[in-house]
Amino acid sequence: MNAPLSPTAQPLSGTRRAAGARALADYLLDEMRSGRLQAGVKLPAERDLSVRFGTSRGSVRRVLAEFRERGWITQVVGSGTFAALAPGMLAASTISEGQSTSTSPAELMEARLLIEPLMPALIARNATASDFARMRECIDSSEAATSIEAFEHWDGELHKAFARATHNNFFLQILDLSNQVREQGEWGRLKRNSLTPARRTQYEGQHRAIVAALLDRDAAKARMLLREHLEQIQSNLFEPASA
Repeated sequence: MNAPLSPTAQPLSGTRRAAGARALADYLLDEMRSGRLQAGVKLPAERDLSVRFGTSRGSVRRVLAEFRERGWITQVVGSGTFAALAPGMLAASTISEGQSTSTSPAELMEARLLIEPLMPALIARNATASDFARMRECIDSSEAATSIEAFEHWDGELHKAFARATHNNFFLQILDLSNQVREQGEWGRLKRNSLTPARRTQYEGQHRAIVAALLDRDAAKARMLLREHLEQIQSNLFEPASA
């Protein structure tokens, strides 16, 4: 029997697909944490989730794939998607929301500069063709974005794709926390004030250069480019857009 959709999960018609995907992920986590979606209960079909949350079926599949990778759901061909964890287990496996709300943008950038440059060595060794395909998808989507919010979402997804390509769950959890901080109002305000068309173009070029180095399995070059990219973000984030 399919799990009922919570009355609090209202349709998001007219919103961006990225926002719909985030709403879907938040809804599923809330349903699991509260116990309304127990282990073994079947989730609604992808098409139903797509319509309900105003996002594409591809975005629904990506959300479900991430939940599957974390062991929060199981998917059986021909049968459907099922919740896999009891509420207590889920709470223990997720990062507390309070951890992100107390982290400032300045603190986030300091931590990112220490942690993210460690990833290229593992990416160069472990990344698969599907990992690189996801990086290209994120780059193409960020460059096609028509708003700062959409660009910021796909920028975050690209860095998350880097973390996933390490095939080390520690980095994925760290980037999840990083993206939680990026969704806070203070980060959004700073990004809106600092992101000029010229800076966005610069970021896009840096993204492509980093991925090209990773494709060449050149960990040293990718590490250098990634550090330069993060340092540029850090510098721009706290400077007026007219600078």
